[in-house]
Parts: sequence; structure tokens; C-alpha cells
Amino acid sequence: MTLPATRFGTWPSPIGAAVVAAGATPLSSLAIDAYAYADADADADAIYWLAGRASEAGRTTVQRLRAGRIEEPTPAPLNVRTRVHEYGGGAYAVDGGTLFFSHHADNRLYRQEGDAEAVAFTAPGPQRFADFVVDRARSRLIAVREQHPDDPASHEQPVNTLCAVGFDGVETVLAGGHDFYSSPRLSPDGRRLAWLTWDHPRMPWQGTELWLADILDDGTLGTPALVAGGADEAICQPEWAPDGRLYFVTDRSGWWNIHRQGHGAVCAMEAEFAGPHWVFGNAMYGFSSATEIVCTYIDQGVSRLARLAVADGTLTPIDNPYEEIRELRAGAGFIAVLAGSPTIAAEIARIDLATGARTVLARSIESLPDVGYLSVPHSVSYPSENGRTAHAFYYPPKNRDVTAPAEEKPPAIVIGHGGPTSMATSTLKLATQFWTSRGFGVLDVNYGGSTGFGRAYRDLLRGQWGVVDVEDCVAGARWLVDQGLADDARLIIRGSSAGGLTVLNALAFHDVFKLGASYYGVADLQGLDDDSHKFESHYTDYLIAPQPGAQQLYLERSPIHHTDKLACPMIFFQGLDDKVVPPQQSEAMVQALQERGVPVAYVPLEGEGHGFRKGDSVVRALEAELYFYLRLFGLHDPAQPAPVRIDNLAA
Repeated sequence: MTLPATRFGTWPSPIGAAVVAAGATPLSSLAIDAYAYADADADADAIYWLAGRASEAGRTTVQRLRAGRIEEPTPAPLNVRTRVHEYGGGAYAVDGGTLFFSHHADNRLYRQEGDAEAVAFTAPGPQRFADFVVDRARSRLIAVREQHPDDPASHEQPVNTLCAVGFDGVETVLAGGHDFYSSPRLSPDGRRLAWLTWDHPRMPWQGTELWLADILDDGTLGTPALVAGGADEAICQPEWAPDGRLYFVTDRSGWWNIHRQGHGAVCAMEAEFAGPHWVFGNAMYGFSSATEIVCTYIDQGVSRLARLAVADGTLTPIDNPYEEIRELRAGAGFIAVLAGSPTIAAEIARIDLATGARTVLARSIESLPDVGYLSVPHSVSYPSENGRTAHAFYYPPKNRDVTAPAEEKPPAIVIGHGGPTSMATSTLKLATQFWTSRGFGVLDVNYGGSTGFGRAYRDLLRGQWGVVDVEDCVAGARWLVDQGLADDARLIIRGSSAGGLTVLNALAFHDVFKLGASYYGVADLQGLDDDSHKFESHYTDYLIAPQPGAQQLYLERSPIHHTDKLACPMIFFQGLDDKVVPPQQSEAMVQALQERGVPVAYVPLEGEGHGFRKGDSVVRALEAELYFYLRLFGLHDPAQPAPVRIDNLAA
């Protein structure tokens, strides 16, 4: 039944905050274990992945498809997670039915054989581990180890190394001396090891080095040889082909393309066959044989899936319904992908390479709302400052039950993603549909600096963080108004982490937006440097300028020093355990706005870090944000209780 004309923003929606929190299961970290079963009719390979449990305080657990059954070998209280680099990833490995993983509660490594209970085999201590490879012949794992100081209050940075961890718990450093290590990869014959390194002030998508060394009889490494990379070449995802040849992805051409050691690009394209190394363990290609790669690549922000012939670089598309493929693993005659599309929430699927048959193994959202409530985005490009073209996904308001007033334009939310070296994607997200089903338009912006459009586009943010990202979001809002898609009196900007800086600078230095929401956003760039963890402690050298000598520029770009220019009401959300952007960043902004008499709300969340994992935190944040917008636009129902206090707001 269609309701009478109802104002944008107030549409009744079945996609409530509780649906968003309970309906989405974070999925990540695909793995395939070649495993021979007694049952000859069973699958010859087991597929593993990680699933988040918002209802269990954000616990992460292993799931596996084995012999046709979905199993959970790591029940509560096990929490398969690592915090190496704070962002983690690469928290487990599997070999011949034996599972190895990092338990978040104590940072120890556990070994679980078959269906037996998991047993810790490393001692408690300040060390963390990630990115495991199983060295079966030597009864050990090879991993990245991050050794933190014994005193947590110490200002000493942790020490990162490449480390062998015996199944008896003995730790042996294999390589050290660089600031960061990742991606240890053991050759098929177990006699060579490849890995990546990089050093301050670089981030891994700026410049890394690929190393290769023989493994000696005593298990240590011979003299390493530099294979590729440098200060201005970003190498990622080294992999060994079944025939023992080493492959890797490099952006030396301006695009992340697959190369073979000593032979150049396998297929030179203006497309991205990899993404930035924020977390360990991601894979976007694998080998179906020594002569064929199965890969996913990003073409103008959209993922493609294909077979790649090693001999001549021929790329043959694989039919599939996805527009974002986050991870890919290759097995015997099949691949497993973590993927989604505008009408498919992120899911784990098995695709048979011979028949193309697709089997969905796990869905991030088991029960989707009716399609009549789901907004399908349009990929758009629009002009920005200095002749740039910016890219975005536009989601129009959508609700099958509602007719909007004929002369009314909708409010619009412009989103600046975090990272800032990240990208907006079009995969179905209930958190976006929460807004569009209520009558908000949403513009999810891939501003200059985003991944997926080549290195030149990514480097648009070099020295320009807080400028280019802001300009592209402001231009996006104006484009919406010019296209008749938004009410210029009800434009909102929201963002998280780095996107929070975009929000704050857009409101301080431009007069386009009327409201703003910052989720654990950066407000003080100098404070960010002072408080940041090791991985990002020099990131602003690239994004702003190297210190010392750039103090004035840091002040100019830091919103905390320009609160006198802020007149728009704002709401802030902050995890109190956040080590990436500490709470004092949000709290300083809240206090400044309170003192200036600007309407402001603050939602601090206990037990949350950089990103909210708990279901009740997601509910609390979304309900508070919706109320804030409706209250400031005069659209709220005064009979409903207020989920958050708004300071400096007249009754």
C-alpha cells in the first residue's frame, strides 16, 4: 500500500538500525586447504574464511566448508584476530586440516588439528603475529612478528621482523632491520622465501621492496636478493606459480599489474590487479595451473573477473554477477571469492572453472529487504576543481511504500571514505540503504587519492589531504543540486577516520553543507602524528608534508585550529579504545563547538576501537545520527525519546 505523500527523510522503513547491526556479518580472509578426505565423493579442498559476530562483542571466528558441510572450528571465546599494524589481517593459516591462528585476547598463536581443541604454542608476551605461511617440512610457521615494548606506556615503537615460529613455540628471527615486513611466501619446493619490506616515511602503496632468499639447511636465510621495488614503486602480493616461478604485482607503469620475475608484465592494462596494503593477507589473483592465472582487477572502480594466459597475456572474462571482488583464492578446478554487487551483499562463493556454476557458501546478510526498498547506485563522474574529474556512486531515495511531495527535493548525504587511500564500492550495504529507504540521497565519493583509478589519481592527494578530498566532496554536493537531485538547504557530509578530516574541513572552509557527522575523525594533524601507531606514524609526510618544517601547513589543515569558522551543527562518534585516532581528537572538537554555542552532539562508545564491531554500538550510532539530522531539519517526531543530547540547541 502506498502511503500519502511523505516528506523526504521521514519515510517509514523496514531497514532499522537493529537490522543494520544484526543483518551484516563481516566476512574476510579467504583460504583454501588442499585436504584429502576419506570420503571419495567429498570435495577435495576445504574453503575457509572469517566471519564477524556483532552479537558476541565483535568476536571473529573461522568458518569452513568441509566435505559439503559448513563448520565453525573456533567457537567462543576464541577470537581469531591480530592487531599487527593495528589494522591486522592475515590472522590464520591452514595446512592439511590443521588450523593455526592468532587469538586476540592474548596475542598467542594456537594450533588446532582437525576437530581437536585449539592449543596455544607460543608464550604470553608483548609480541603479535600475522601473515602466516606454514613451513611443513621444518615444523614451523613463518610470520610477521611485531614486538611491542614490555611497558605499554612506553613511547618506544614496536620492532617488526620476519620470524619463524616453531610448533614448539621457539621463535627465530629470519630477517630484520627494516621498519615493516609483509607477505612471506614459501616456494612450492620449500627451498626459497620471498617477502616484502618498506621503511619510514613510506606507506606500502608508495614504495616497497620484494626480496628473495634461499632457505639454508639450518632453516635460516641465505643472503637476500632484491627482486623489484623501491621508494617510488609499490609491490604487493608476491605469489609462486606451481612451476616455481615468482610473480608479483607492481605499479611501475602507473597501474598495479601482474609481473613475472625477469619477464615484465603478464598483461599490461590501465587497470588495478591489487589494492593498497592496509591489512595482511589479501589476494586478487591465484593460479589454476602453471600456465593460467585466475584474477580480479578494478576497471574504473568496478571489479572484473578473468582467466589470464601466462604465455601471451590473453585475458578471458569469467561470467559472474559481481561488481566488487575483494578477495580471490584458486583451488583445484575452482575459485573462491569474497564479492558483492549493488543487489548482492558481500558473500563467499565457489565458482567452478569448468562449468561456471556458482555456489554461495556464506552471506554477510542472510535475509535481504524486499527490492522495493533497495536503492541501486549509479556510477557518476563530475567536474571538480582545477580541471579534475571526480568519481562517485549516487544512490537515489527508494521506498516502494512512499510517494514524495511533488515539489520537494530530497536531503542528500555526501560520504567521504576513510583511508584516505581506499575506495567507495557499489556492493549492497544496509548501512547505506538505512538512509535511502528513509528518503535521503547518498553520494559515496571516490575523491582524488582513492584507489582503483591508477597511481596518478591516487597521487592527487600527495601533499593535498584536506584540500583535494574536500574539493571533490563539495563539487559532488553542488553537482547533485545542479542535477536537481538534492535540496541545497539540506546537504549533509559524513565520514569516518580520514573521512572525518574531510568532513571537518569541508564545514570549516566551505559553506555548502548544513550538517556534518564525524566518525572517529581526524581533527588535529599534529596530534595525530604525536599519538599515532607505528604503521601510520609518518603517513602525513606524504599526505601533508614532512616534519619538521611544515608546522604552519599542519596548522592550516587541522580543523581544531579553525573552530572559529565552524557554524554548522555536528555530531561526533568515537570509540574510547581507538589507538588509530585517539578519543581526544573528537573530544577537543566537541568542546570547542560547545564553547562557541554551535549545536553539537557526542556519542562515546566503550569497548570500541577504530571502527565499531558491537551490534549495540551500531544501533546507538545510527539512531543518534538519524535523530540529529531530523531534529536539526525540523522533521523529528517530538513524541519519540531523544537518543542523544544535542548541546546548544534551543527547545
